[in-house]
Amino acid sequence: MDIVYAAEKPSIAMLLSEYTKRNVQPDEIDVSENPDETGSFFIGFRLSHFVLSPDGKIKSDRELERTVAAAGNQ
Repeated sequence: MDIVYAAEKPSIAMLLSEYTKRNVQPDEIDVSENPDETGSFFIGFRLSHFVLSPDGKIKSDRELERTVAAAGNQ
Protein backbone atom coordinates (compact mmCIF):
# COMPACT_ATOMS: atom_id res chain seq x y z
CA MET A 1 0.00 0.00 0.00
CA ASP A 2 2.80 2.46 0.77
CA ILE A 3 4.19 2.21 -2.77
CA VAL A 4 0.83 2.88 -4.43
CA TYR A 5 0.10 5.66 -1.95
CA ALA A 6 3.46 7.34 -2.65
CA ALA A 7 2.94 7.02 -6.42
CA GLU A 8 -0.51 8.57 -6.23
CA LYS A 9 0.39 11.55 -4.07
CA PRO A 10 1.90 13.53 -7.00
CA SER A 11 -1.25 12.88 -9.04
CA ILE A 12 -3.45 14.04 -6.17
CA ALA A 13 -1.30 17.17 -5.76
CA MET A 14 -1.72 17.88 -9.48
CA LEU A 15 -5.52 17.55 -9.24
CA LEU A 16 -5.56 19.80 -6.17
CA SER A 17 -3.41 22.34 -8.05
CA GLU A 18 -6.01 22.45 -10.82
CA TYR A 19 -8.86 22.77 -8.31
CA THR A 20 -7.25 25.53 -6.23
CA LYS A 21 -5.66 27.28 -9.24
CA ARG A 22 -2.27 27.33 -7.50
CA ASN A 23 0.84 25.17 -7.45
CA VAL A 24 0.57 22.42 -4.84
CA GLN A 25 3.57 20.17 -4.20
CA PRO A 26 3.10 16.55 -3.06
CA ASP A 27 5.03 17.19 0.16
CA GLU A 28 2.56 19.99 1.06
CA ILE A 29 -0.43 17.65 1.35
CA ASP A 30 -1.54 14.93 3.73
CA VAL A 31 -3.56 12.16 2.11
CA SER A 32 -5.53 9.45 3.86
CA GLU A 33 -8.07 6.91 2.72
CA ASN A 34 -11.74 7.71 3.21
CA PRO A 35 -13.20 4.68 5.00
CA ASP A 36 -16.73 5.70 3.98
CA GLU A 37 -16.11 5.38 0.23
CA THR A 38 -13.79 3.00 -1.62
CA GLY A 39 -11.35 4.88 -3.84
CA SER A 40 -11.98 8.19 -2.06
CA PHE A 41 -9.33 10.15 -0.17
CA PHE A 42 -9.21 12.90 2.41
CA ILE A 43 -6.67 15.61 1.55
CA GLY A 44 -5.26 18.12 4.01
CA PHE A 45 -3.57 21.19 2.55
CA ARG A 46 -2.48 23.90 4.94
CA LEU A 47 -5.62 24.81 6.90
CA SER A 48 -8.08 23.48 4.32
CA HIS A 49 -9.49 20.01 3.81
CA PHE A 50 -10.71 18.39 0.62
CA VAL A 51 -12.20 15.09 -0.54
CA LEU A 52 -11.12 13.34 -3.73
CA SER A 53 -13.93 11.12 -5.02
CA PRO A 54 -13.36 7.90 -6.96
CA ASP A 55 -14.31 9.70 -10.20
CA GLY A 56 -11.38 12.11 -9.76
CA LYS A 57 -13.36 15.15 -8.62
CA ILE A 58 -12.19 17.26 -5.70
CA LYS A 59 -14.50 19.16 -3.36
CA SER A 60 -13.66 21.28 -0.35
CA ASP A 61 -15.06 20.10 2.96
CA ARG A 62 -17.26 23.23 3.05
CA GLU A 63 -18.65 22.42 -0.40
CA LEU A 64 -19.35 18.88 0.76
CA GLU A 65 -21.13 20.10 3.91
CA ARG A 66 -23.41 22.35 1.80
CA THR A 67 -24.23 19.44 -0.54
CA VAL A 68 -25.11 17.15 2.37
CA ALA A 69 -27.18 19.86 4.08
CA ALA A 70 -29.09 20.61 0.86
CA ALA A 71 -29.83 16.91 0.36
CA GLY A 72 -31.10 16.66 3.93
CA ASN A 73 -33.50 19.57 3.42
CA GLN A 74 -35.31 17.93 0.52
